[in-house]
Amino acid sequence: MSTPAMDTELQAMRRALESLAARFSPDTAPIEPTDIDAASAFVWRPEQHRLEPVPTVARVDLSLLLGVDRSRNTLLENTRRFAQGKPANNALLWGARGMGKSSLVKAVHATIEQDDRPETPLLLIELAREDIATVGRLLTHLAALPANSILFCDDLSFDYDDAAYKSLKTVLDGGLAGRPANVLFYATSNRRHLLPRDMMENEQRAAIHSQEAIDEKVSLSDRFGLWLGFHRCDQETYLAMVDGYLANASVSAPADEVRAAALEWATTRGGRSGRVAWQFSQDFIGRKV
Repeated sequence: MSTPAMDTELQAMRRALESLAARFSPDTAPIEPTDIDAASAFVWRPEQHRLEPVPTVARVDLSLLLGVDRSRNTLLENTRRFAQGKPANNALLWGARGMGKSSLVKAVHATIEQDDRPETPLLLIELAREDIATVGRLLTHLAALPANSILFCDDLSFDYDDAAYKSLKTVLDGGLAGRPANVLFYATSNRRHLLPRDMMENEQRAAIHSQEAIDEKVSLSDRFGLWLGFHRCDQETYLAMVDGYLANASVSAPADEVRAAALEWATTRGGRSGRVAWQFSQDFIGRKV
């Protein structure tokens, strides 16, 4: 005998199953035409069969990203070549949390767009990790656009028995047809090989052909032409980040006061990073203005 509560629960389960079926089943529905004049950044919405424009991207100025000079210069040059129609590499930005990996991708895109003003539009397209399985038809759509597109997947990683990493090879290599010349892939991750360390160690201990098993997994990260590492910043770099954020907000205060407050904030947060510097600056600015 059914009750209203049971009916509600069954409806919720049915919607969840339909959502899962739509996500993991092959989808041949056509993608809506994309107006590349509507924005320079989009979010891929596979369930809606469209690229959703993002009028205003949440990002910081490239000059405020300190302590990552080598990665910043390398990614900027690689993106600039891509925007000019020259050969460029897919990039994996990996390493410590909060050190500006995703911020760098967004800031580099804005810098190229504003300073270089490329003849061919340069689009930044956010791809959710759980939507990687749908990327095949997205690549076909992007290949037909009169624009260069950077596919951007933030916080990319894979767990044990996760087969989605095989779908990502389509993005990086493009299969038999090759990756479209007007598409590049940038990803950020806390893991250099996109897989948990304990997973790698378990494969090494348990697999009959352990080296082949490991090679199959790490071959994914090998497909990125650029590996850009991000590491914890030292105290002086952290304080320079704080000073940069305060100066950008036109907030001034005695240096000793800022230093003491910033170091105390970092101690309570358990470490120094660009994200911690930003969060402290927001708190400090909010109290001063």
